[in-house]
Amino acid sequence: METGIATLEGEVRELIRRRGIDPARDHDDLRVLVEAVVADYDERSMLGAVDPLQNVAAATKELLDAVAGLGPLQRYLDDPTIEEIWINEPGKVFVARSGRSELTTTILDHGQVRDLVERMLRVSGRRLDLSMPFVDASLPGGERVHVVIPDITRQSWAVNIRKFVARAGRLADLVALGSLTAHAAAFLDASVAAGLNILVSGATQAGKTTMVNALAGSIPASQRIITCEEVFELRLMARDSVAMQCRQPNLEGAGEIALRRLVKEALRMRPDRIIIGEVREAEAFDLLVALNAGVPGMCTVHANSAREAISKMCALPLLAGENVTAQFVVPTVASAIDLVVHLDLDSRGRRSVREIVAVTGRVEEGVVETATVFARSGDVLARGSGFPPHADRFARSGVDVGALLAMDAAA
Repeated sequence: METGIATLEGEVRELIRRRGIDPARDHDDLRVLVEAVVADYDERSMLGAVDPLQNVAAATKELLDAVAGLGPLQRYLDDPTIEEIWINEPGKVFVARSGRSELTTTILDHGQVRDLVERMLRVSGRRLDLSMPFVDASLPGGERVHVVIPDITRQSWAVNIRKFVARAGRLADLVALGSLTAHAAAFLDASVAAGLNILVSGATQAGKTTMVNALAGSIPASQRIITCEEVFELRLMARDSVAMQCRQPNLEGAGEIALRRLVKEALRMRPDRIIIGEVREAEAFDLLVALNAGVPGMCTVHANSAREAISKMCALPLLAGENVTAQFVVPTVASAIDLVVHLDLDSRGRRSVREIVAVTGRVEEGVVETATVFARSGDVLARGSGFPPHADRFARSGVDVGALLAMDAAA
């Protein structure tokens, strides 16, 4: 930051305090104030009273970023091609663009990193200290923030800011992006409308949340949707929806709201659909109970394949307690989950649907049977030989699923 900008920032912050402007809310007032301060400084520089600014417009933007944004990180948040920003240590700030990481030229110090984290957490109401060295939070723009501090990390604060660049509201948007074919999209659209339960799997950054957003766009407008997440990430276009997120414990260790609690509460809110942002632990059991009770739903899970995703859903519910056994869980998974949509992020940073697998409902020697509906061969998502369960549900929604799957894949 040049000397003139540092001086201007001090003047702007002092005027903000005097006038009672809230930088997070009073955007127009703040811009007027900053432009006036910069104009006054520019006039003084012409008289030789202060050092001149190299670029007045750039100085105005830098001041607004410093006061109301995230300072040196704001330009990465504003860049639509950047998907994620992370700080390993003050001198190592990275970004991801098109699925590939880049080391930036931004150099911070430890104080700046702590100040940036404090700003990010201020609006979320979440805390970070030695007793709670991890935090997940959302920024006002919807970005997800994760921070870890020493002594969990070796020396420096580790910060991740995940953006959602491709906000697909419909499956057609993913077809336009090249993530799946029109044939597969038509099948998934019909499956959601018919009320099938869908598990979306894939690696980190494979686009699971984006896929759930797009799938939710196929839910009939008359239906009520309840979403449960660790931190708000989903952005549904539904007219009747309620979003809930978990809560950290307070300083006394009380008041925590875990994902399991949210799933249970969601069932009391008259849901036509329930969506779980991601299952990682025992909440998988509560989700299975909800799906098995006749409430259609979706969720995401980290996995390397559709088969592994099903295996994981058979294992996670066992964490709910010693009285939960595989003899109960495995057949419940087979009857409760209908489709698995597995996503892939390739070496070129391209996100795509790798396979769509149907769960037949049968269990053979403790293994849930599946059938491949679509699978990727090279760059082509081709029709497989499998069929989804519940043809009667498709029929009730006015769809002949056999005819739909027999469509020309190029149609």
